[in-house]
Amino acid sequence: MCRCIIIRVCISYEYKIPETATFILIQIIPSPMFLAMGAEATIELRDGMIIKKRLPKSYRLEALDSTIRQERTRAEARIISESRRRGVPTPIIYDIEDFEITMEYIDGQKVRDILTPDLSRRIGNVVGKLHSAGIIHGDLTTSNMILHDDRVYLIDFGLAFHDNSVEARGVDVHVLFQTFVSTHNDHETMKEAFAQGYGQTFADAGPVLERVTEIKGRARYA
Repeated sequence: MCRCIIIRVCISYEYKIPETATFILIQIIPSPMFLAMGAEATIELRDGMIIKKRLPKSYRLEALDSTIRQERTRAEARIISESRRRGVPTPIIYDIEDFEITMEYIDGQKVRDILTPDLSRRIGNVVGKLHSAGIIHGDLTTSNMILHDDRVYLIDFGLAFHDNSVEARGVDVHVLFQTFVSTHNDHETMKEAFAQGYGQTFADAGPVLERVTEIKGRARYA
């Protein structure tokens, strides 16, 4: 009698074949790929989707920690979906469960590696739409932007929140401008291109850009 043993193994796992087996079928299951691990969450690529999981904090009471992580996970997913509805390219949310968000994997180039004045102008368009919706990204850097299918996608909304104030919007843009300064030689050109695109999609761009200059001055003399 022919015996068949079917083994499902992860590609990173070594399995010893039993001597008693007549023949064996092995189904290879790709290992999940960790893309990032920060203080707040891990980012994993699994089955072609992104899994973002918020990590527990040992300094908080367990029940309180669970509540906070669940609330922040759901808030992040809501803001990502709301941003997308308002015309901002973001990953599609597939599922939310406890402390995990399952979302679309955006396969493209990080904007930090390919930034040009034209891309900076288009970033301004996107951020203008985001701010028009009353949403502050909270970590607006070129590392959190991906160029896919000729569209600039915003990712990582873990620090995002709702705020219509000039100050909050100014801080958001200031963070991005600091990224330009630290990572791109032609940063003044990038800022000008951003401002042009920002004004095209956000009616109150002028006061925000003025506030960015004010914030920069505060930082200089702090």
